[in-house]
Amino acid sequence: MAIEVRIPTILRTYTDGEKSVTGDGGNIKELFDDLESRHAGILDRLVEGGELRRFVNVYLNDEDVRFLDGITTKVSDGDNVTILPAVAGGAGTHMPAGMR
Repeated sequence: MAIEVRIPTILRTYTDGEKSVTGDGGNIKELFDDLESRHAGILDRLVEGGELRRFVNVYLNDEDVRFLDGITTKVSDGDNVTILPAVAGGAGTHMPAGMR
């Protein structure tokens, strides 16, 4: 059993269009490192300076990891991780450079 990671549309170019991929790791950082090994380039869109990018929200089983242990939040086989870009409303709003 592995960890299911749901990928937002904006990052699916790194996963060959897949909405969901699987990965392994003991925490979010290790999981993202594992994803990078199979989906080159995705890590830079998620992490900056050893922390989650400001405009990236990550949920572990529907809980925001920023309110848990951040990038060191533990994960286990069978968990679901959802990556969502932060959304701001209004005219002229654009995706942050790190998410493009």
